[in-house]
Amino acid sequence: MAIWKDPTPAPKAAEPVRFDPPAPAPAPMPAEPAIPHPAPIRAAEPAARESVIAADLAIEGKIEGAGHVRIAGKFKGDIKVQGNLSIDQGAKVSGGVSANKVTLAGELEGNITSAKQVELLPSGAINGDLKAGSLTVAAGSRIRGHVECGWGDAKPIPKAETGSAT
Repeated sequence: MAIWKDPTPAPKAAEPVRFDPPAPAPAPMPAEPAIPHPAPIRAAEPAARESVIAADLAIEGKIEGAGHVRIAGKFKGDIKVQGNLSIDQGAKVSGGVSANKVTLAGELEGNITSAKQVELLPSGAINGDLKAGSLTVAAGSRIRGHVECGWGDAKPIPKAETGSAT
């Protein structure tokens, strides 16, 4: 029997080693592309898609379709869309226009043959005839041509409300 204590501890029983299969790596999320152009003049309806002609482009042709169109560059030709048309400040369009709503901050050299609503912003200019359901004109904008508004859906005003004496 020993009077001293043994300095080395007794060996421990080995623990079983577990091998779990590696967890699947999460799928990488696609990064949203940065928008290189400035915000539109007016926000488009969320469900509709918008096509853009960028500020450094000049295109000649014809645009037809059901979506919204925003022009920031130069376009020569006719535009016929069931959606909205926005012509940004500094943009120039030469040709006929038919759209649901036309917002004009740039220049249009041509006729607006059919639109429910036309909004002419302070920097906007129209050199041509305009036929629309309603027209909003901001101070500083320019129009040269024949303008017809409100004739499509207008109701006749009763004589009592006109203020004229008969």
